[in-house]
Amino acid sequence: MAGKVGANRRVRPWVRQMSGLEFIGKLLALGGLATAALGGLLWLLARLSVLDRLPGTIRIERPGFTCIVPLLASLLLSVVLTVVLNVVIRLLRR
Repeated sequence: MAGKVGANRRVRPWVRQMSGLEFIGKLLALGGLATAALGGLLWLLARLSVLDRLPGTIRIERPGFTCIVPLLASLLLSVVLTVVLNVVIRLLRR
């Protein structure tokens, strides 16, 4: 067994090897679903306008110009996405 390539790899008979195009297709489909889910969530949050009322939101209003910088919302979104991505990565490594 010393000269065999991949002798130490675990063999899982229930896992089927995918071709390159099949893998890319599934990856694009999952990416599209994730993008649609994120878009729906952002649309829902915009309708609720929760992000405008959080403390730490800087709002600059001038005639014909409005700039909103949601600092706390950005921090909360970063923490939530970090937790979600870590959970997904741990589930995929099983």
